[in-house]
Amino acid sequence: METDNLESFLVLAEELNFHRAAERLHMSQPSLTRQMQGLELICGTKLLDRNARTVSLTSAGEALRRDAPALLASVKQMISHTRHS
Repeated sequence: METDNLESFLVLAEELNFHRAAERLHMSQPSLTRQMQGLELICGTKLLDRNARTVSLTSAGEALRRDAPALLASVKQMISHTRHS
């Protein structure tokens, strides 16, 4: 799992709108959609309920939204420690 996918997920979880999230991330909406589909594949579960007009988090998506910030912080700390060793 790449940290970019988690960061994108967190923005989408805040916006609950693919268009606005893609704009914030400076990427195309189809690219964001592919990232989220890949993240769901990696996680082995549906993270988002989406239709033409709305996006909401599933219970698994809500759990990831809660856990992702700490996970990202740990990965960034690990990278920093590795670079300074």
